Amino acid sequence: MEYLIKREMDEILFDLKDERIEHIVKRSMKERYKILFSLFKRVAIPNECLKYMPIFDKSQQKESN
Repeated sequence: MEYLIKREMDEILFDLKDERIEHIVKRSMKERYKILFSLFKRVAIPNECLKYMPIFDKSQQKESN
């Protein structure tokens, strides 16, 4: 389970860097990432959780507003 969640979160992080994807889609991807991360926290050790903390920079947040 942990492996699958990590793979999905890695894919989202990779796709968020793609400038061709519209900001509305990226907003949905960020929401999905947050949900996956909350599941991940239940099965992973704290050190692993730190690696996947959802940190989205402020410039990305301004785009979504």
